[in-house]
Amino acid sequence: MDKPLIIGVAGGSGSGKTTVIQHIVQHIGEENLSLIAHDAYYRDLKHLSFEERARQNFDHPASLETELLIRHIKALSSGYSIDCPIYDFANHIRKDVALTITPKKIILVDGILIFYEKELRRLMDIKLFVDTDDDVRLLRRLRRDITERKRSIEGVLDQYEKFVRPMHLEFVEPTKRYADIIIPHGGENQVALEMVNALIFDKIRD
Repeated sequence: MDKPLIIGVAGGSGSGKTTVIQHIVQHIGEENLSLIAHDAYYRDLKHLSFEERARQNFDHPASLETELLIRHIKALSSGYSIDCPIYDFANHIRKDVALTITPKKIILVDGILIFYEKELRRLMDIKLFVDTDDDVRLLRRLRRDITERKRSIEGVLDQYEKFVRPMHLEFVEPTKRYADIIIPHGGENQVALEMVNALIFDKIRD
């Protein structure tokens, strides 16, 4: 198999990365894509009590086992399958089972901090940054964390104020400069999404 095309999709929490990725998957075809979320690589905190886990700063780069993600992307690029961790966001631990991901024509990597680590960034052929207003991102994070991750409104807002916003300003927003394409307004930007799809088709035809 030829070396796969590696695409990174970054942006702040609630920016619309998932919508952008879904759009790419629909147009490129799931059979052509290996999808990896940086979120799956949060460090396992089973050694801590639940209360201690809940107090961790999950928006700092050190909270993620990025070195394992790098090894996994390199393995997929070389034609090997990987066992991707599965993270339990409600309990802040990794599950005891893993998700087997097989090599495909395209490796699609998403996460708020994927452009922060230089070694990870250098593996990517196309880097997309999804850029959305702060108030919209906060509303989306509230909906997601309450419905999908069983958090309270107070807990989500407290985490946003203590960790999400300051970490975004320190570690996420500055990585926008590494992007090849910045997508304003997230998944609602149909013109940008069509341009991205055309670029991907062009690259995989070469």
